[in-house]
Amino acid sequence: MFRFDTELRVFLHREPLDFRAGINSLVMLVEQSMQLDPFARAVYAFHNRRHNRVKLLLYDQSLYDQSGFWLMLKRLEADHFAWPRRQQAVIELTTEQLQWLLDGMDIDAVRRHPKRQYAHVS
Repeated sequence: MFRFDTELRVFLHREPLDFRAGINSLVMLVEQSMQLDPFARAVYAFHNRRHNRVKLLLYDQSLYDQSGFWLMLKRLEADHFAWPRRQQAVIELTTEQLQWLLDGMDIDAVRRHPKRQYAHVS
C-alpha cells in the first residue's frame, strides 16, 4: 500500500457521491461545493451511499511533472468504510487519519493523548 506525504492536507466530502463522477466532476465539486482549490497540495476524498467505495482526487505536485490529476478508487467487497460523523460539510484530516480510514478504522473512535508542554521536570 502506498503512503501519502505527511505534509499533504486531506479533505473529506461528507455527503455521499454518485460514483459515475469522473475527474472533471470531482474538480468542479471541490471548487464549488467544498470551496477549495483542487490544485492545492491536498487529497480530496469522496464516498458512495453504501460506504463501500472511496475515491481520492489529487493534483500531481511532483517537482518534475505537474501534469494532471490522479483519481484513485478503493472498493470493499464485504465491508464498509467508517466515514466520520461530524456535522461540517468538509472534514479535514491528517494523512495518518486518512490511512486509518482506508484501513477500516473508525477515526471518530480513535483518540490520542493530548500533547503536553511542560515548563520543568521538578
